[in-house]
Amino acid sequence: MSALAEVVGVLEQTRVLPVLTCDDPDQAEAACRALMAGGIACVEITFRTEAAVAAIERASAVGGMLVGAGTILDREQARAAAAAGASFAVAPGTRAEVVDACAELDLPFFPGVATPTEVDAARARGCRTLKVFPAVTVGGPAFIRAVSAPYRDVRFIPTGGVNAGNLADFLAVPAVVACGGSWMCEPRLLREGRFDEIERLAREAVAATK
Repeated sequence: MSALAEVVGVLEQTRVLPVLTCDDPDQAEAACRALMAGGIACVEITFRTEAAVAAIERASAVGGMLVGAGTILDREQARAAAAAGASFAVAPGTRAEVVDACAELDLPFFPGVATPTEVDAARARGCRTLKVFPAVTVGGPAFIRAVSAPYRDVRFIPTGGVNAGNLADFLAVPAVVACGGSWMCEPRLLREGRFDEIERLAREAVAATK
């Protein structure tokens, strides 16, 4: 089984992908342990802070946790993510050099799309699992249902505006692999050390996938 198939397989089982942005690697590790306790064994750590690389390293040391790198905007970030132990990468858009860099690194990559034209372009580069961003803004579940009709070999990870209230609606779309969202690991919860709340939100999200 390829690395991409393994990652997609985990996401298919979990159905939710917590998105974590933090300034302290300790917070990342503690949050991952809370997510695991809540039944979620995957996380996306964004490259939006200087702590991203260290956070990925710490999170990757949590046994059983599948760690991805988010907001990968260039080749250098892709390389840094892979070196830090990330098992996959995600981006808000589709940039050719990032697609190529991840292919060279054998790092499963989910580029972002927001229009049929972008889906077509990503598909032409061999990408078949795509992040829809910002999912709610571009039309939510209805958009994904519509765009999945002509692109039947493409699957989606909607992110951006997904929350506990609309999670089930997104997951009801057959083409959706899993939903990404930051509501389970909001920066405020990390700063306040409310890891018990992160665990509770993870359990709630898992229940919504049933």
